[in-house]
Amino acid sequence: MEEKVLLVKRLKEGAVLPERKTPGSAGYDLCACIAKEFTIEPGELAIFPTGLAVEIPEGHAGMIFTRSGLGVKHGIAVANGVGVIDSDYRGEIHVGLRNSSKVPYTVIPGERIAQLIVMPVALFEVRQTDSLSETQRGEKGFGSTGSN
Repeated sequence: MEEKVLLVKRLKEGAVLPERKTPGSAGYDLCACIAKEFTIEPGELAIFPTGLAVEIPEGHAGMIFTRSGLGVKHGIAVANGVGVIDSDYRGEIHVGLRNSSKVPYTVIPGERIAQLIVMPVALFEVRQTDSLSETQRGEKGFGSTGSN
């Protein structure tokens, strides 16, 4: 079996290498590489550096997801839903967080703020067409399959 390696470069002092906390963890924790605490006010968005760059293997993408505890307990979520790191990007990873709660949330230096999951991506040639195959659902959109 081929060894899978995620190459990570520390760009700043204090940057914490991504880590999976348990053998069953799908995501690598990403930590805030900040010099001092920063408070995200209710409804606000803030961007946090990680101090890291990664080399995502070709044919894969890095997906930045909200950490469950931050999202469910504190209303702190990745601002753009899911961040995407392309395999040819070599710059510093930044994480945008939005506070959807009614109370301020303070991020401390080194705090785990998001998780990185490396996933294979299917890359297709794009071709324009005048017709698409028929399906039972067809063009029926939002809510067309029922409420449950």
